Amino acid sequence: MTTKRFTRRIIVSGLLAAPIAAGFRVTRANAATSAVYIEDGVAWDGHDPVAYFTTDGPLAGSQDFAYDHNGVTVLFANEEHRAMFADDPMRYSPQYGGYCAYAMSKGQIAPTIPEAWTVYDGKLYLNFSLQARELWLADIPGHIEKADAFWPDVLSG
Repeated sequence: MTTKRFTRRIIVSGLLAAPIAAGFRVTRANAATSAVYIEDGVAWDGHDPVAYFTTDGPLAGSQDFAYDHNGVTVLFANEEHRAMFADDPMRYSPQYGGYCAYAMSKGQIAPTIPEAWTVYDGKLYLNFSLQARELWLADIPGHIEKADAFWPDVLSG
């Protein structure tokens, strides 16, 4: 299986050249990729994963409510959300480590933005962009089946 890895710079330049529907611009992963999407030292762009379930959307987390989850820093908007996550991290953690669910359905790794999200069947899925989210929404069960087949082997490069 060929593993492909995205960086924001590569994807943004690719998006400027062609619409996302034509595909992502990718590079091969040279080494194993983290099991959790991390940027600037924190998971999921520093957004509170519990908020997607309790406030119906993303909320920025705060270092005041940081939590170490398996060696990864996760930020929360408040103490209540941090406690909820600590009690059941599997319930609130984004699927595929917080990498783009649509890209994962194609056997690829891409970063995500907090605004491109879906809660489906009680699970949180993040996407690279709002356009990728629209593609994801077109066939969520089919994309999940494909993404599950790639995850987590796609991380090993």
